[in-house]
Amino acid sequence: MRALVTGAGGFVGHHLIAHLESSGDQVFGTDRSTDGLDVLDAPALQDALRRFQPEVIYHLAGASDVGGSWQTPQNTFRANAEGTLNILWAAREVGVERILTIGSADVYGRVTSQDLPISEDLRLAPVSPYAASKVAADYVALQAFLGYSQHVVRARPFNHLGPGQSTRFVAPALASRIVANEISGETVVTAGNLTPRRDFTDVRDVVRAYRLLMSNGRAGQVYNVCSGTATEVRELAEMMISLAAHPMEIVAEADLARPVDIPVLLGDNSRIAADTGWVPQIPLLQTVADLLEDQRASAHVARDS
Repeated sequence: MRALVTGAGGFVGHHLIAHLESSGDQVFGTDRSTDGLDVLDAPALQDALRRFQPEVIYHLAGASDVGGSWQTPQNTFRANAEGTLNILWAAREVGVERILTIGSADVYGRVTSQDLPISEDLRLAPVSPYAASKVAADYVALQAFLGYSQHVVRARPFNHLGPGQSTRFVAPALASRIVANEISGETVVTAGNLTPRRDFTDVRDVVRAYRLLMSNGRAGQVYNVCSGTATEVRELAEMMISLAAHPMEIVAEADLARPVDIPVLLGDNSRIAADTGWVPQIPLLQTVADLLEDQRASAHVARDS
């Protein structure tokens, strides 16, 4: 299968390309940071699709920093909503068969205990500017299916983590601080709000889900990509600390907390399981161990450079 991955230079993009290539696909990657192709440049996107002639597109490109979106709401909205609009337009113009758009579980917003686990049919109630941009992108993709009959499948991944993730996100940020303490001998690990509960999935399981959705997902449908288990951030931090080289303690600091934090996100993955057979395979403890090793390797390189 000839596949194009937008946002190929990002955390998920690297893992997705590795998985697609290991599955025998011919993969083309594009990313603003590497080849300069910007999803806000619709004519350039069209030209790129004509060159690559992909059968499928995995649209990962966009703004992913939830916390940062409070400071840059306009840029976040354009990157996610207008960027998705452009890739779908270009795909129509060139005749690409199938497109996977990547949304976010943040679109569900604040939920009550009665809403859990969250199904794809729950009303959307975005809290952050990032979430609002993802709602817009989600509906742009739905319109492409309803209005233009494009074979668009929408994914709504919940929190995913693994090696190579930016320290803007909670798990690698914690891992980075733990590794710094291993080097310095310090024992305090600072964190933001420790009470939110999140549905964590290993990124390597997530990219397996994406390929299965391109093969077996139903056109126009939306799918949660999640583990179906909620873990408190404090528990995740303590899991990491249990693997540290010496004893440490976690301390919450208000300055590290987001302006608004959703208390719990727990997803229902029954739809993707029924349609594709996907279930997560990598235990959270293994993911955490791999994340710590990745941060240790980065710290080693930094010290040697």
